Amino acid sequence: MTTQRTSGRRKQAVAAAAVVAALLTTAACGGGNDGNGGGGGGSKTGAAGFDAANNKVAQASEAKKGGTLKFASAQDADSWDTTRGYYGMMWNFSRYYSRQLVTNKTEPGKAGAELTPDLATELAKVTDGGKTYTYTLRDDVTWEDGKPITSKDIKYGIERVWAQDVLSGGPTYLKEVLDPDGKYQGPYKDKDKDHLGLKAIDTPDDKTIVFHLPKANSDFEQMLSLISASPVRQDMDTKSKYGQHPFSSGPYKFASYSPGKDLKLVRNTEWKQASDPIRKAYPDEITIKFFSNANDMDQRLIAGDYDLDLNQTGMSPQGRQTALKKYKGNLDNPVSGYVRYAVFPQSVKPFDNIHCRNAVIYGADHVSLQTARGGPVAGGDIGTNMLPPSVPGAEGQKYDPFELATANKNGNVEKAREELKACGQPNGFKTTIAVRNNKPVEVATAESLQASLKKIGVDVQIDQYDGSQTTGIIGSPANVKKKGYGIIIMGWGPDFPSVQGFGLPLWNSKYILQSGNNNYALIKDKAIDGLFDDYVNELDDAKKAEIATQINHKVMEGGYYMPFVFERFINWRSDRLANVYTSAGYSGMYDFVNLGLKSSK
Repeated sequence: MTTQRTSGRRKQAVAAAAVVAALLTTAACGGGNDGNGGGGGGSKTGAAGFDAANNKVAQASEAKKGGTLKFASAQDADSWDTTRGYYGMMWNFSRYYSRQLVTNKTEPGKAGAELTPDLATELAKVTDGGKTYTYTLRDDVTWEDGKPITSKDIKYGIERVWAQDVLSGGPTYLKEVLDPDGKYQGPYKDKDKDHLGLKAIDTPDDKTIVFHLPKANSDFEQMLSLISASPVRQDMDTKSKYGQHPFSSGPYKFASYSPGKDLKLVRNTEWKQASDPIRKAYPDEITIKFFSNANDMDQRLIAGDYDLDLNQTGMSPQGRQTALKKYKGNLDNPVSGYVRYAVFPQSVKPFDNIHCRNAVIYGADHVSLQTARGGPVAGGDIGTNMLPPSVPGAEGQKYDPFELATANKNGNVEKAREELKACGQPNGFKTTIAVRNNKPVEVATAESLQASLKKIGVDVQIDQYDGSQTTGIIGSPANVKKKGYGIIIMGWGPDFPSVQGFGLPLWNSKYILQSGNNNYALIKDKAIDGLFDDYVNELDDAKKAEIATQINHKVMEGGYYMPFVFERFINWRSDRLANVYTSAGYSGMYDFVNLGLKSSK
């Protein structure tokens, strides 16, 4: 990494954001979504137009069967194993080769976060006060070798979540809900002759599967829509090596995979369209090319060598400026499901005192932080609370208890100093910000925060740690305390669109772990824990949203977090893409599964 003075880097960030804002203003004020891709700037011939696929379908009628859909990515998946994958792009992409009982609707915007049957004939039949879920499988659902997918295959795929010693990494909601006492040991240690000994799941016949919850959980069907609930056939389970070549239950199957280099899917000829109401399977082949440099990748996207970015986290500043200037019609600017924030571990003094936490929140320049992240359009609206817009119960900027988007948007030195006095640190204090070294925008954010806190006497050092080692560095409370990480810069998006799917790992005391911890603030609040208990027992959607709002308020009142932005992205969409739209079900990403090409060439 090139070493620059902090002031110089901040000036560059401000200048870049100004350029982006000006270019986006031009795009917004220019002509409509004509065939050449929107007014106010250049675009490639045939581009659908600026924001043409943002919460709406672009060029649906132009999708043709055939051709090769080409993804580019600056990062491989954490794992392509349906049990182990936790990256959002992996969940989106893996639906090409995996199916679930239920999944997200293939519709743009908010509707994409709603559930619809996939392997099942209909949504669950729920009985016994919300503790029993029954499904029947569709006819003619098959594996890539033509054998039927059975209820036992689904049960076995779910049981793999229990094998955390072999298959760690993915979400564990199903394990915690179906076996809260941890009695089951997982299929690899299962002494049942069929290795199907999890008592919470019955398979009375090959087409029926019944889930018995010890305690009702109103989001259980959302958990079954996660990739971790995919079927795995026991005779094809290669355990820790499964991610190298998963066995397909969807319309595509693995042809080749070189980790960190490339991946190729081809049609699964045993898949039957009549058995799958979700997937249209337009392309003949789907490929991913992995790049080591995001700028190189963006240049190749702009050149037309690839169709879209697998990661869907926005173009690099360099690529973004070029694209906005010349090819606006190829860009979409969705609101993601992510909140980017600073969090204050209470184990590191003086952040065990709420007033010291509040001092930092008031002392920060929130416009500068927004600018460091790319400005209002490429970075997002100033974050005012911790519940992202896609989660029911969210209030957006209407709930702004610290007035971060209004009166205190540039920081409030006077209020910050009052809070410092209240916490017994009238002259300020020293602390360390922990930030991932592979996230330049996070480093820029840390430098912005460092500069504004200096004005209130808080002396901040920045420690850039290896971003690939997050679990053992900031995910270890002992290491956080040892290193004196008083401020951690991070971000989070919902695993599924509910306060449980977003906030449970962050705010519930039961989720404080010695490794892989995400409750960085070490929140142990009986009121918050109690509200989560109320939430999982509540079946009424309106009341669930009310509880979600209350949880968000309690979190903000504790001063545990300082939100930066409700994140937005600038994403590239090639001229060749058809039937393309963003989905709230995948945090504002394009919904990969039904992308098509205008031509089979």
